[in-house]
Amino acid sequence: MKKLLPLLAALALPPLAARAQTAPAPRPLSLRDLAQMRDVADPNLSPDGAWVAYTVARVDTATDKRDADIWMARTDGSQNLRITTNPASESKPRFSPDGKYLSFVSSRGEDDGGNAQLWLLNRAGGEAEKVTKLKGSVSDYVWSPDGQRIAMILKDADPDSLTAAQKVKKKTAPPIVIDRFQFKKDVDGYLNQQRQHLYVFDVATRRLVCLTPGPYDEHLPAWSPDGKQLAFSSKRGPDPDRHDNYDLFLIDAKAGAQARPLLATDVPESAPNYGSRPVWSPDGRRLAFVQGGPKEQLVYALHQLMVVDVAGGPARALTAGLDRNTTQPEWAPDGKSLYFLLEDDRAESLMRVPAAGGKLEKVLAGPRQVGDFAMAAKGQLVVLSSQPQQPTEVYALDKKGALKPLSKQNDAWLKGVTLGAVEPIQAKSKDGTLVSGFTIKPVGYQAGRKYPTILRIHGGPVAQFGYGFSFEWQYFAANGYAVVVANPRGSSGRGLEYSKAIFADWGNKDTDDVLAVVDYAVAQGLADPDRLGVGGWSYGGIMTDQVIARDQRFKAAVSGASIANVLAGYGTDQYIRDYETELGTPWKNPDVYMRVSYPFYHADRIKTPTLFVCGEKDFNVPLLNTEQMYQALKSLNVPTQLVIYPGQFHGVTTPSYVKDRYVRYLGWYNKYLMPKGTAAASGQ
Repeated sequence: MKKLLPLLAALALPPLAARAQTAPAPRPLSLRDLAQMRDVADPNLSPDGAWVAYTVARVDTATDKRDADIWMARTDGSQNLRITTNPASESKPRFSPDGKYLSFVSSRGEDDGGNAQLWLLNRAGGEAEKVTKLKGSVSDYVWSPDGQRIAMILKDADPDSLTAAQKVKKKTAPPIVIDRFQFKKDVDGYLNQQRQHLYVFDVATRRLVCLTPGPYDEHLPAWSPDGKQLAFSSKRGPDPDRHDNYDLFLIDAKAGAQARPLLATDVPESAPNYGSRPVWSPDGRRLAFVQGGPKEQLVYALHQLMVVDVAGGPARALTAGLDRNTTQPEWAPDGKSLYFLLEDDRAESLMRVPAAGGKLEKVLAGPRQVGDFAMAAKGQLVVLSSQPQQPTEVYALDKKGALKPLSKQNDAWLKGVTLGAVEPIQAKSKDGTLVSGFTIKPVGYQAGRKYPTILRIHGGPVAQFGYGFSFEWQYFAANGYAVVVANPRGSSGRGLEYSKAIFADWGNKDTDDVLAVVDYAVAQGLADPDRLGVGGWSYGGIMTDQVIARDQRFKAAVSGASIANVLAGYGTDQYIRDYETELGTPWKNPDVYMRVSYPFYHADRIKTPTLFVCGEKDFNVPLLNTEQMYQALKSLNVPTQLVIYPGQFHGVTTPSYVKDRYVRYLGWYNKYLMPKGTAAASGQ
């Protein structure tokens, strides 16, 4: 009888094949997954370390916008709750020091003119309350240690903008009057005399006091532990537009106080583009911050972790001799060490260093990108982490280095898709320099078969492709393509000399470097040398133009937000300081401008069919630059097309346009790289 039970049980079940069909088979990733993906960001721990708040951004197909909401997860992994559901986005969730409130920034409400205001949500229950009603916007804020005040960075209201009532009456907008050295900025548009200042907001009385009126912008405020002072970063001098030398200042947190420089050096401290707020030691005697390099090194300079005594004296480098970028310092609760993020070759790691300097310790490292972290008073840690097969999520990190998933926002849709294998590679460039990158194999890859291959080039140029999830790579892999990516000279993650190797020499060594990884993929038998494509956005688009002007092996190219005639960039984009420092002025150094403008002045060497794409309102790399290259190829009868996304800045953000761009990318590559009848579906 006992022997019959297993047999009877087996007869009662459907065959294995039938059972396997009950769960849908994993499918290749498609553009439908854009609406399923969740972008997780900005973790903030409650004071007791029991909860982490974070934001989740998703596509709202009904409104054709992206909506970011706030979620909270228990750090023991037992709960994960959505906190806000308003159609307007929320950002910067922060717990008050007593844990009573969860604050955030949002432009909820129709009467705010789109300005972001501060909201408080009482965790005991009830609706969120808007506690500021300003004509300007809240761009940054931080709670005081006692929870009674909030330091804010507020942007002035635009004195020239029309009110909603004036727009209804169809009032004519006033003329735009320009008198600044840097007069344009992407998203902000033409720059007037609007500034952003440091304020202190009293939570109980709702009283707001401006601490730093005047013709300067303030950034990244940080409270002293006793709540008496604030540190912040600012560019000062007769004309701050003409330099990028941010200095650290201190100011008493009361009306009428005068800001005083803590450090006034010839290198930037806590520049806003470093993404690193200065942080006070628990005893209030020291400040840790990130320092850049001299003006001559521009964006190529290293970002070093520094400490300075608040009482005065020179700053000390905690990462002296470390030829890598550091960001986001945070003191350990006992003040004996600092945590920070370290950028290395393709990886970003969480590290720790003694407060007096010394040996670095890896807290969370390996083939991953740690994009952010937060720490509570008892040392509890949460991190944002991504890997090639895993989009960014929030994890709890224990003292042994083990990760516990908390947010789990992308788990459901990931279970239903098959992803291409991502493999790290290194290739030798023309002069023997080792170039790091990745190959992404197409879904369904078969060894020994050669595939149409797309070289994708990153923007920056001081950036890198890393061990993080890339929808773009996986989208091409899902549609039958191998993808190869590289971190050519000019990229970060490999040290100062590697990064500044392209100084005033764009498109030379970096072209050799990206071609080296293509040669590697061909030599490995992965890439079909007769079906090669290339493309990129921003500096990736610039490099695309350089590559197709110097090498005719590519059968299709997609150049996004690019510039090939750099003479046309001077005075028409936001990089005036960079131009004059790196290239000089066109009237003094025309030969340098001509050299880096190789693709435009050698456009007759381009034979590659090229799709050009740009946002209509891009002030970073303006549309006129893309139009010039399109016109040149049209004049030369090279197959080309120009796509302009209305109302979009340097980053295309409207969801339908994001999707449309991928459709056009794939359609263009398919047209020239896939034989008729073999092109994969468009992934709609």
